[in-house]
Amino acid sequence: MKQKAVLKAHEINKTLERITYEILEQVRDTNDLAFIGIQRRGVDLASRIKSIIEKKTGQAIRLGKLDINLYRDDWTNLSAAPVINSTEITFSITGKDLILVDDVLFTGRTVRCALEALLDFGRPKTIKLTVLIDRGHRELPIQADYVGKKIDTSLGEKVDVLTTERDGKDEVLLLEEDSDHPDT
Repeated sequence: MKQKAVLKAHEINKTLERITYEILEQVRDTNDLAFIGIQRRGVDLASRIKSIIEKKTGQAIRLGKLDINLYRDDWTNLSAAPVINSTEITFSITGKDLILVDDVLFTGRTVRCALEALLDFGRPKTIKLTVLIDRGHRELPIQADYVGKKIDTSLGEKVDVLTTERDGKDEVLLLEEDSDHPDT
């Protein structure tokens, strides 16, 4: 596969700063604000945005981690069982303004699973969606409220978000099948 860097580390940092400003413009009262990162890299991004907001406001912000694998609608189509990560939401989400964070928005199915999972924890006042990359190709009527970068992709391409916390570096890669060596 051929790969192309879409965002480098410094661009990811600038993008997260911009998203943070957008959130702060719309959320006037951070007392009821909480971030929920979708496992795995959504958690990394949520943690970074949360830290930026805490530095800017001087106020502690709640952070939860959500695993959506038990809510997937494609278990029967998978060749291997999904890896189950942990869900850690140690605070009540009822009445809170939640910012749900994921790395890539594609079909919308992951977000649908996340919304279903969150409702098992309570009834938030609002849920806003933040994604680093929106690559299009929605199958469900789901749109992000805060988008780092929108990129046009084909269905044969893949977007990989690498984070320092998990991969040792920050980078967004667009992977496309090498036309000289198609998979067979």
